[in-house]
Amino acid sequence: MMVRKGNENLTYAKYLTMDEDARVEVIDGKIYNMYPAPSPMHQSVQAELLTEFNLYCRDKKCKVFPAPIDVCFSNVEIDKLKEWVQPDLVIVCDKSKIRDKRIVGVPDLIAEILSGATAKKDKTVKYNLYQKVGVKEYWIVDPSNEFIDVYLLEDDRYEASGTYFKDDSIPVNIFDGFSIDLKNVFREHGI
Repeated sequence: MMVRKGNENLTYAKYLTMDEDARVEVIDGKIYNMYPAPSPMHQSVQAELLTEFNLYCRDKKCKVFPAPIDVCFSNVEIDKLKEWVQPDLVIVCDKSKIRDKRIVGVPDLIAEILSGATAKKDKTVKYNLYQKVGVKEYWIVDPSNEFIDVYLLEDDRYEASGTYFKDDSIPVNIFDGFSIDLKNVFREHGI
């Protein structure tokens, strides 16, 4: 993960004209390149979480999206929009936020899967951003150590809800009565 300097005026409209392979996030005026590509372990954990959420959300109003998908927290014109992210996994329960090419508005749940290149940003910069914009539930997933830290928004601040390990069942707080057996998420990855 590299922070780009010197192009602080990048708007979402300009970003959409960039090469298709260019993937960046812009947070607080800083441009973060989204490379190198995630590891096979990262992708495996993402796929398992996606499977669990997709099975639960099938035929419900909430939809789950894996990266890469742009999330723009404000609904301003794209030539004025100067902040967006590409979370590893996003759940949106308001269909009006799902647009043709991006999510516009605050998702109900975001999960970020740590890597050596993203851990600091996920635990600090994105944590603060997601808290500020009002993401109800934020998961920080550590695939190497096989645990998930869950934060719930209460009175505009994140409260640690718990740390869940491979042998645990993790409650999904935005849904009543739904939990995920983490043995299914942290499977043998063949790595």
